[in-house]
Amino acid sequence: MTGTHLGMPAFPEAAREAVRDGVLRANLRHATHTIRDKRARAVAELADWDRLRAAGKAVKDHTLRHLDRYLLQLEAAVTAAGGTVHWAADADEANRIVTGLVLATGEREVVKVKSMATQEIGLNEALEAAGIAAYETDLAELIVQLGHDRPSHILVPAIHRNRAEIRDIFRTEMGRWGRPAPEALGDDPRELAEAARLHLREKFLRAKVAVSGANFMVAETGTMVVLESEGNGRMCLTLPETLISVVGVEKVVPTFRDLEIFLQTLPRSSTAERMNPYTTMWTGLGPSRGADGDGPTAFHLVLLDNGRTDTLADEVGRQALRCIRCSACLNVCPVYERAGGHAYGSVYPGPIGAILSPQLRGTSSEIDASLPYASTLCGACYEVCPVAIDIPEVLLHLRERVAQGGPVTRDGIRVTLRPAHGHTAERAAMRAARLLLDHPGALRAGMRLLARARRLRPRRLPGPGRAWTDTRELPAVPAESFRDWWTRERGNPQ
Repeated sequence: MTGTHLGMPAFPEAAREAVRDGVLRANLRHATHTIRDKRARAVAELADWDRLRAAGKAVKDHTLRHLDRYLLQLEAAVTAAGGTVHWAADADEANRIVTGLVLATGEREVVKVKSMATQEIGLNEALEAAGIAAYETDLAELIVQLGHDRPSHILVPAIHRNRAEIRDIFRTEMGRWGRPAPEALGDDPRELAEAARLHLREKFLRAKVAVSGANFMVAETGTMVVLESEGNGRMCLTLPETLISVVGVEKVVPTFRDLEIFLQTLPRSSTAERMNPYTTMWTGLGPSRGADGDGPTAFHLVLLDNGRTDTLADEVGRQALRCIRCSACLNVCPVYERAGGHAYGSVYPGPIGAILSPQLRGTSSEIDASLPYASTLCGACYEVCPVAIDIPEVLLHLRERVAQGGPVTRDGIRVTLRPAHGHTAERAAMRAARLLLDHPGALRAGMRLLARARRLRPRRLPGPGRAWTDTRELPAVPAESFRDWWTRERGNPQ
């Protein structure tokens, strides 16, 4: 992954700043509660939701087990349909490929469909360095770009902004990027949407090159699939002469029929809709292949690895690659609701980001080592996940990796990680506990000594434990240990 967000403080420090922002917390609370309630009603309409969820999980697991075969099948199908497939091992290689393709057309600007993969690799920054302007066309992404901001949600990247803030951004920034906002622009959603529509229309009609991601890639036909709600994505996918799609290798599904599952589960989990307003599918080229006149005359597919193969090598962590980017886990997460997306230091915030980013980027940085701890382990994220990713299980797995180190795969090579810095006290506590549990006599003596000293129990712990007791009562020490109670009631334990 790109280091775009690296250099940020660890999650606890970033979250501490975020929770002090009352406006941010109010915006997040209103938005996440609204979406989660609508999603629950939309899911309840389907009597076979649990079977759909199990089917989605099974398709994803099967595809990941045979990923090499399905990717080669996809490459053959895309090539047969007139497209060109490029393989990118990491963010730098993907950026070089896309930049080179755009420069080869002679153009200096592109329009973009909302794409997590291009955000992950920092494509906009790479294009800008090459003198190419990239215009986001998804409304929320447009707000983020005009506001010189960063996305804070997978589905609603500007969720941290309210209507008044968006109006102010449009008034001050639109004129610098193209058609300005109307002078009397208010904060009514219809006014804001109309201002964005007029601003983007001139870019759609002018752009010769578009860059997209894809929600799914069908191996048997080479078909790309994009689901969206505004129609701006379809404009990008059909009007420009050249289309470049950057897609993570885990987005492939074996057959066209497999889409039946995800076209039901994804919209209900993300926008609480029975189906997406716009579902665009394309296979290879447009008019030059004798199609109906829509679509590009040149199509390039950039298949992105960027840590995914290493993640696939982890038997527990690989389930994160099932993710279909619905963001349902974010909307039920009590930690995300209070901290917001920026604190995660990644384009993938929330519970899925807490397990995906440390696997794609590794746990060597302070921010990535802290992400597996950005959870209460309440399990709400697992309950709503449409492909049944056991996020709490992966969080615990990654915490163990951070605290104890161990073997992992990085860049295709098996290496052994050392325990992360900053957990010395925790490791010392675990070693002391193991020593006591291995010596029952010492444990018994320690418990009796603690019981006799219970009147000296402090109200707050000193040192690093102080933060824990700032919001909790330190439990009272019982008058006798469980072992002594058992001996008194049931006799001496063997």
